[in-house]
Amino acid sequence: MQLKSLELFGFKSFAKKTSLDFASSITAIVGPNGSGKSNVAEAFRFVLGEQSMKSMRGRRGEDLIWNGSKAVPRAGRAGVKIIFDNKNKLFNIDFDEVSIERVVHRDGINEYSVNGSQVRLRDIFELLAKANIGASGHHIISQGEADRILSANARERREMIEDALGLKIYHYKRDESIKKLGKTRENISHVESLRKEITPHLRFLEKQVEKIEKAKTMREDLKERYLDYLKRESLYLAHAKKELGAARKEPEHELSRIGKELEHAKKILASSRESDGRGKEIISLEEELSGVRSRKEKLTRELGQIEGELRAEERRIKAAKAAGEEGATVPLKDVRAVYEEAKEYFKKAAAEQDLSAIKKLISSVQDLLSSFLARRPGSATLDESVLQELQAKHTEIDAELGSVRKSESTLTARYHALESELEAAQTKGRDAERKVFELMNEETVLRGTLSGLLQQEALLLREEEDFKREVAEGAILIGRELMEYAHTNVDEAQVLQEERKAQEERRRGLEKLKIRLEEFGGGSSEEVLKEHREVKERDEFLAKEILDLNQSAESLEQLIDELDVELKRQFEAGMKKINEEFERFFRVMFGGGSASLSVVVERRRKRASSDSELEMLQGVPAEEEEEAEPEEGIEISVNLPHKRIKGLEMLSGGERALTSIALIFAMSQVNPPPFLILDETDAALDEANSRRYGDMIENLSKKSQLILITHNRETMSRAGILYGVTMGSDGVSKLLSVKFEEAVAVAK
Repeated sequence: MQLKSLELFGFKSFAKKTSLDFASSITAIVGPNGSGKSNVAEAFRFVLGEQSMKSMRGRRGEDLIWNGSKAVPRAGRAGVKIIFDNKNKLFNIDFDEVSIERVVHRDGINEYSVNGSQVRLRDIFELLAKANIGASGHHIISQGEADRILSANARERREMIEDALGLKIYHYKRDESIKKLGKTRENISHVESLRKEITPHLRFLEKQVEKIEKAKTMREDLKERYLDYLKRESLYLAHAKKELGAARKEPEHELSRIGKELEHAKKILASSRESDGRGKEIISLEEELSGVRSRKEKLTRELGQIEGELRAEERRIKAAKAAGEEGATVPLKDVRAVYEEAKEYFKKAAAEQDLSAIKKLISSVQDLLSSFLARRPGSATLDESVLQELQAKHTEIDAELGSVRKSESTLTARYHALESELEAAQTKGRDAERKVFELMNEETVLRGTLSGLLQQEALLLREEEDFKREVAEGAILIGRELMEYAHTNVDEAQVLQEERKAQEERRRGLEKLKIRLEEFGGGSSEEVLKEHREVKERDEFLAKEILDLNQSAESLEQLIDELDVELKRQFEAGMKKINEEFERFFRVMFGGGSASLSVVVERRRKRASSDSELEMLQGVPAEEEEEAEPEEGIEISVNLPHKRIKGLEMLSGGERALTSIALIFAMSQVNPPPFLILDETDAALDEANSRRYGDMIENLSKKSQLILITHNRETMSRAGILYGVTMGSDGVSKLLSVKFEEAVAVAK
């Protein structure tokens, strides 16, 4: 026996704790009308989770609790406990005995428990559905409900048959899957919305990161170019300095030699021409010419230095002009001042109603911005003034140098004239004089050579200063690692052989690259990179979540399709078996004839909305109702022996009862429930049909335990245990039990 016992306390008329043991395959409950025996069937419904108060003959939960009498006070709660033998694992729970209990309080609160542990109603339904047990359905036929399956509509009849076939668990799983699918789709929509929200910001950050990456690439390129340029420049400067130093040694040595020889020759000339005034004039002229030449050398060096500065300034101005106005800087306080003044204009415009006044305010803003831009010509102005000063100084020195050269030319001409006069007038000391003139000519050539070398040294010195400034600027842009340029691998021979303009091209390329780097912000931003990384990880997480949710939705859709297929397969197979059993039981009950079930399709129209109904009341024609999805139902066809019946409506009360019993028994035979409760389903049977009914319940008891609430003696005789329900003057239902074998023995 799978059903062991039922305990009631405070439930309806059972005020005191009452227990029914089901040790027999057939248990009958008898008693006079009004004694409360049908409350036992309702107790089964209650404990198995029935939520319809109408099915338990009440309006609210309080109606199920003992309401008291003169002798017995009312109860505060009502409870029913049902106990099953679970040794054959009827329930998917690891206990040999399973107890299910439900308690209702007067405030309407219900409590459910399994083996003493509180659970949810949903847990009860799921546990019972797997064992083909439900709160209401084919296995609990209460008083007056035997005819329910005949009077129900086709769709409700299908639900009863699906319940009898044990398909409720599939419907439960399907409904749960549909709910989960709906929730999953809501989650997909929510996650997609979140992802759409961050997408614009992610795109902005990606552009920023792209700029940072480009700046990083440009910085690396700038670093490589800088290292190459500095290495080449350092090699050139070192080599040029070395060459100039070597080139100066020979002219300086020769000048020293010539100076000594010239001094000696002058002494000879002076001694030979002391009485000659021309000799003194020549000496004076030579000293004056020497002073002029010293001044010329000094001016030449100064002019070379100025020219070097001019070239540097011209390069710097050219780079600034290449940067254009984008390279110009404007103090932040000036920008803020213009912004505040413009904001005041816009506030006035927002408050103004007159269009012409608004246009005038906008025009004022335009004038303000134009005036601001006019006051900011760029950063190159100051550099050009410096250039102009250098050019003026260059012009001044060049003019003075020209004057000195002119004096040198005049003195030289006078010197040569005196030389000619002396050569014609004197013969004595001619060799000394010739030697002096030769040495002075050599000295002039050597001093010219040294002057050119000194000018080159001035330019080289300027280039060295430019080189040092370039190193310092590069260290700011690139970092201290730029100081390692000395280790750069560059072919020294190739550097010394190439033309200088190639290095100038490299320098111009560096200037352009620096300007571009400034346009990109000058470098990377850790905050932007961190934010981009976080937003990208968030986007990837949401994308993965959408993918997972879509896969989950696909799995749920597949599960729903599989459940639909399995439901259809099991329903069709079950219908075939029920039809066979229905035909057999119908023939037994009626002594012939035939009966069958068939699947029909019904189309239900959607009800008009409240708005449509209101429009109809107001005389507005409503739109045509749309047809809902077609629904499958079950129709019953019967053919009585010796009688032409076209529909269930033409059956008499007794014939309906027999047909209902035949169908209920047929449903129970196909997928036998653990127990079957029949509440006076035999009330309308005569003696002959009662015997047939008795034979059928004995067959049913081989597969399911039967609890029969009856007045029929024939039915009673088939029971192994009889429970008698009585009610005294206190209104409390009491229980008496007797085993049928013991009653027969006592009767004998």
